[in-house]
Amino acid sequence: MRFLTLLALLWSLFTVTVSHAGPLESTDEVGRLLTDGNLLDRIGDVSNRVEAKASALVVGALGFLGVPYRRGGNTAESGFDCSGFVRAIYQQTAGLLLPRRAAEQAAATETIDKNELKPGDLVFFNTMRRAFSHVGIYVGNGKFIHAPKPGGEVRVEDMGASYWAKRFDGARRVPADASASVPQQQ
Repeated sequence: MRFLTLLALLWSLFTVTVSHAGPLESTDEVGRLLTDGNLLDRIGDVSNRVEAKASALVVGALGFLGVPYRRGGNTAESGFDCSGFVRAIYQQTAGLLLPRRAAEQAAATETIDKNELKPGDLVFFNTMRRAFSHVGIYVGNGKFIHAPKPGGEVRVEDMGASYWAKRFDGARRVPADASASVPQQQ
């Protein structure tokens, strides 16, 4: 079941990516694009690397579906809490070290508007009557992945669901140099 959920989510992310690419004008244009060996250079190598990192980050996060919640948890073996999950995914997939707590992660990242969300961005919620008390990773199509609560497991949820929509606290983007601005915890 976990595999089918992962496959369905990956397919939905793929179809969103393809639908945003826009149609090509003609088959001649397709031919030109295919024969042009410098396509990545023309589009911009930097933006492609950013998208590739975001895709790898989301796929990496989806690999932890079903891992149990554990307060203070930092690993798949012991379980994750929300911020431990986000921190582990960013460290393992992007090589970036984020702070340990959700509120600290919010403070160390760049504020973006909800309509600017891209896969790999962070979404924050007020679940404990304080700002930025819960965090997850946006995966696309209005969905996010997170370690929800005691007794729960890492899962994907819809941000439009009543519970999450009422508690949405904001969206953040992790800067490429995040680990340079975050003090190493000992």
